[in-house]
Amino acid sequence: MEIWINPACSKCRSALTLLDAEGAGYTVRRYLEDVPSTDEIREVLGRLGLEPWDITRTQEAAAKELGLKTWPRDAASRDRWITALAEHPKLIQRPIITADDGSAVVARTEEAVRDALSR
Repeated sequence: MEIWINPACSKCRSALTLLDAEGAGYTVRRYLEDVPSTDEIREVLGRLGLEPWDITRTQEAAAKELGLKTWPRDAASRDRWITALAEHPKLIQRPIITADDGSAVVARTEEAVRDALSR
């Protein structure tokens, strides 16, 4: 499995601590440094079963500057959202774990991390 993290994020650190405690094998991706491409974001969204606005941190300064709260949340606007996430990776909700079975979870809770571990 792979986990997208921001080391400054307490939820990310908690997820890593739990993965380590469970002896899980995983790869860390510091997504602010190793920025996912639009194709990678599309793939992860497919694995999550979510839309880009579902994993967007709308309270971030960049979101406010872009006016994301006013953007339409529809199929026609999907690529615009994905491009914004690729250009401003800090907007991506974290941590995201991609499980070995092809699924993914936004692992902000212990339950979500355990869900990823069970796959």
